[in-house]
Amino acid sequence: MLGIGADRNLPTVLLIDDDMISREVIATILTLTGYTLHTAVDGAAAVVMLDGGRCRPQVILVDVQMAGLNGVELIKQLRARSDAISGSSLPDTLATSVDGFLLKPFTPEALQKLLEENKPLPAPSELSSEEPVVSPKILSQFRQMMPEPTVREVYVAVVSDLKKRSGALETAIANHDATEVRRIGHTIKGGCGMAGAKQAARLGALLEAESDELSNSVAIQVELKLARENLERMLEVEFPR
Repeated sequence: MLGIGADRNLPTVLLIDDDMISREVIATILTLTGYTLHTAVDGAAAVVMLDGGRCRPQVILVDVQMAGLNGVELIKQLRARSDAISGSSLPDTLATSVDGFLLKPFTPEALQKLLEENKPLPAPSELSSEEPVVSPKILSQFRQMMPEPTVREVYVAVVSDLKKRSGALETAIANHDATEVRRIGHTIKGGCGMAGAKQAARLGALLEAESDELSNSVAIQVELKLARENLERMLEVEFPR
C-alpha cells in the first residue's frame, strides 16, 4: 500500500499490530506523513507477506505483545528480513532483540527520530558511474583473440546467464536458503570475472560473502539487475547491429 504523497526519502514500513484501532490510527498518521506503508494483522500474516515478496520493508514496526506468533520468536524471524522496532514497551528479554522501541501513543516525529538514531544498513553496494561495466583490458584481449561477433556472443551469454541466476537467487532468498545464495554468488563471481564483467562479478562476490545476511542479499539482487542492464547497454554501444 503506497502512502498518500509518499516521500521516497522515507523508509518503507511494515506495521504489524493485532489491534485494529491502533493499526488503523498509526497507518493513517504515517501515510499522511509520507511513509510508504504496509500492514499485517499479526506476526504470522507478516511472515507470509514477507516470504511471498508482497512487500520489502526497510523497517518493521511491530507490537511484540500480540496473540500467536510474537516476542523473541517473531523478532528472530523478522530480523532476517528487515530491521525491527517495537511499538510497545519491552520486557528485558526482548529489549536486546530489537533496534529500538516506541511507547504508544507515538508521533511520526518520534518514529523519524528513532529511525535516524537506528538507520537501517545501507545497501551493501551501490553501482558507481566510475566503475567500468566491463574490464577494458579483458575486452581488448577478447577482441585480439576472437572476431567481433564471437566477442559479442560471449557477453550475450553472460547477460542470459545473469537473468537465469537472478531468478534462482530470488527463489533462494524467498526460501531463506543462505547456502544456495552463496553458491549462486560464487558462480556469478567466477563466470562474470572470467568475462571481465566487473560490476556483476563484484556483486557475485558480495553475495558469496554476505549470504547469511539475507536482507543484504535482497539489496545486492537489486544492484545485480542494474549491472545486467548496464551490460545490455554496453552491448548496444560496443557491438551495434
